[in-house]
Amino acid sequence: MIKEILLATNNDHKHREFVRLFPGVAVLVPRDLGIDFDFPEDEDTFFGNARGKAQELYRRAGRPVIADDSGLCVDALGGEPGIRSARYGSAPGSPPLEAPLRNRYLLERMNGISERSARFVCCLVVVLGGDRWLAAQETVSGTIGREARGANGFGYDPLFVLPGSGRTMAEIPDEEKDRVSHRGRAARRILAVLRDGIDTGEDRQWT
Repeated sequence: MIKEILLATNNDHKHREFVRLFPGVAVLVPRDLGIDFDFPEDEDTFFGNARGKAQELYRRAGRPVIADDSGLCVDALGGEPGIRSARYGSAPGSPPLEAPLRNRYLLERMNGISERSARFVCCLVVVLGGDRWLAAQETVSGTIGREARGANGFGYDPLFVLPGSGRTMAEIPDEEKDRVSHRGRAARRILAVLRDGIDTGEDRQWT
């Protein structure tokens, strides 16, 4: 089982979530190694963005890397915001909106729409070496609420209502979120492969 992995993100919320999702694994971020990492997410799929980020950071760091690309897909909006989830509502070339403003923009787009089905998507890619990588993509289905609720989440979590419970992703505790979320499901698939005796090259001394 791999003991340390580098997460291709500068997002503190996401880092804390991965620390929970990969128990027993030291999850580092680029700044821990003095790396200034910023990758343009300009592919047209979650997989393309995740694999691109993972490969680029592996090229720079030379150690096992995991990258995530996640987003919200709303059926009534033709799959928006999708791969543009982090940049939704912002003009090309301008800084991304803060999460509350993105959520407000989405609610405005959904105004008057009764069909509110949606899904969160997460693609994880792990690069273990040159041409050695694995990937998992998972989803969780729900609906878009009429207002933001809850403080225990980030991004679109306060708008995403889980089926059967009536609670948003931001209204459930971390343990429950990790069990039902798109990122939690994808992480369990990755962990299952890593725990299945895959050669992770851990005899190498990373510097």
